Amino acid sequence: MSVSVIEQAKIQAQVLVPLVKALQAELGEARANAIVRKALGELYRGFGEAFWKARNESDLGKAVGSAFATYARDDALSYDVIEQTRDAFAFDVKRCAYAEFYKALGEPELGFLMVCTADFATADGFGPDIKLTRTQTIMQGADHCDFRYRRIADVSKGRAGE
Repeated sequence: MSVSVIEQAKIQAQVLVPLVKALQAELGEARANAIVRKALGELYRGFGEAFWKARNESDLGKAVGSAFATYARDDALSYDVIEQTRDAFAFDVKRCAYAEFYKALGEPELGFLMVCTADFATADGFGPDIKLTRTQTIMQGADHCDFRYRRIADVSKGRAGE
């Protein structure tokens, strides 16, 4: 039996929260957060690449829907699918156990840094033609997270909402 992503996040937080706080105290918040974002970004981009290659699915809605189900396992997320097509997967997260956990720790900013920013790095790993847009998160106080994955024809347009 594999450990769910929410349980992994809780276990990792036991080490990462004190480590990031120590880095912030030593280096300043902006520099420490940039280092954490870069290190985790590389890790999650690799996860995205490995998932996309292993999945070998050209249907974006099916592929991203499958990936997202992994993060939602064990009642970690409650969400509504807005659109699921060959070139899009859009959904709104209505309840987030990741945000609940980090808020209970009193560290929603670190939750955003270590959990929410990973979404964009993972999407980067899906390929240059996949764009994730998200304008708000529960972790940052919104009533829902608005995820919009789209296949774009012009890959020079880049990412939005990071």
